[in-house]
Amino acid sequence: MLSVSETNPFQAGAYMATFHRSRQKRGLWSSRLGFIMASAGSAVGLGNIWKFPYVTGMNGGGAFVLFYILCIFMVGIPLMLGEMVIGRHTHKNPVGAFRSLKGGAWTTVGWLGVTAGFVILSYYCVVAGWAVDYLWLALKGTFSSHHATEVPGLFVDLLESDLAQIFWQALFMGAVIGIVLGGVSNGLERANKVMMPILFLILLFMAVYGIFSPGGPTALRFLFSPEWSKLTPQSMLEALGQALFSLSLGMGAMLTYGSYSDEKTNLPYAAFSVSVMDSCVALLAGIAIFPIVFTYGMQPAGGPGLVFKTLPIIFSRMPAGSLFAVFFFLLLVFAALTSGISLLEVVVAYYCDEKKWSRRKATLLIGFLIFLLGVPSALSNSLLKDFHIIGDRNFLDSIDFLASNILLPLGGLLIAVFTGWVLTTRLAKSEIEKGAVRFHCYSVWHFLIKYITPILVALVFLHTIGLF
Repeated sequence: MLSVSETNPFQAGAYMATFHRSRQKRGLWSSRLGFIMASAGSAVGLGNIWKFPYVTGMNGGGAFVLFYILCIFMVGIPLMLGEMVIGRHTHKNPVGAFRSLKGGAWTTVGWLGVTAGFVILSYYCVVAGWAVDYLWLALKGTFSSHHATEVPGLFVDLLESDLAQIFWQALFMGAVIGIVLGGVSNGLERANKVMMPILFLILLFMAVYGIFSPGGPTALRFLFSPEWSKLTPQSMLEALGQALFSLSLGMGAMLTYGSYSDEKTNLPYAAFSVSVMDSCVALLAGIAIFPIVFTYGMQPAGGPGLVFKTLPIIFSRMPAGSLFAVFFFLLLVFAALTSGISLLEVVVAYYCDEKKWSRRKATLLIGFLIFLLGVPSALSNSLLKDFHIIGDRNFLDSIDFLASNILLPLGGLLIAVFTGWVLTTRLAKSEIEKGAVRFHCYSVWHFLIKYITPILVALVFLHTIGLF
């Protein structure tokens, strides 16, 4: 069969004009900076501000942090670049991308991404709703008006209130839907251009305050002075999993965002920039949180309750605690929003591309269905507290286990294998070096994505399902 370039030149010109019109209708980033900011917003989320500090605290600090950074370079950047390459080459959603490149069983990889986006956002909006509720409490000065011993009870009250959780969940989901309705440049890009600088400024302010607080030196030693005896095989696998989760990899978000970029975008620079920005946010969160924890004699290994139980106690005791509480929970809400919109966009892009739905129809309908799926997660600690799905886990924890421990690592593994073993070297290299880009580290990246990244991600997957 003849290619388009071998047919009548007028037909070829018509084909290319139609192709470019369809791309413009689908949406593109208005600038390379917009693409990087939006991608960084997708990566930066609750995993950075909420999960990274408590996981670091539970795994001993410095040695875990350094190994986590190593994982970003060995797994995060190679896999992110792979997703961006697939996305920009096809200019399609995850399902359409794998179908057009190889088809067959590989289309399942795209379905994993769409499913992961749907499932993760369903409970993500519940946890984000907690942050919105705590922002409201901070704005009212609730923490400072309560005795420190009473503050943890606020979180218990929230978890036991069905109406409150559903209300905050709905409010957050409504904000996500509203942004995604705006489209690629007017919705996703514009929102991230506003929220990401504010997020960085708040975090930087809190980190500087933390460094100069009485617990600052202790916190810096805890974070950056490694005690290698604390780096166990378990904590190394935790670091690998955190790197994968923190960068929003394995769910098709970076693939989808890459599909909206043009040929002039420097993909290696974008992948590196986004990964570094994401890691800096996680480290700054640690620098902001741990000095406060050490100053007031709390334990860094506070677990998941570090943000919603330990820190509010401190805010109730520290000078200007109400102001810091507002800053911190505003930061948490913004981080949740920037990731939430990318999760919804993965699913919306599928229905717009494959089913030819309008953005409005896809966003409103899918957003509402995701909200409904999230309701049982909101009720997991109250009405449905005795309802268990996986082992002794409640509904929210079961859905989180399914997404974080199966869908994400499995998706990341298959994307790495596809990029390293199925995509031809010629296609990958030509896509990376579009726009006069010269990627001198191509051989290093190709070696990592072909051999090292799949092995490391496979270890995470086997560990999370209990086989390693």
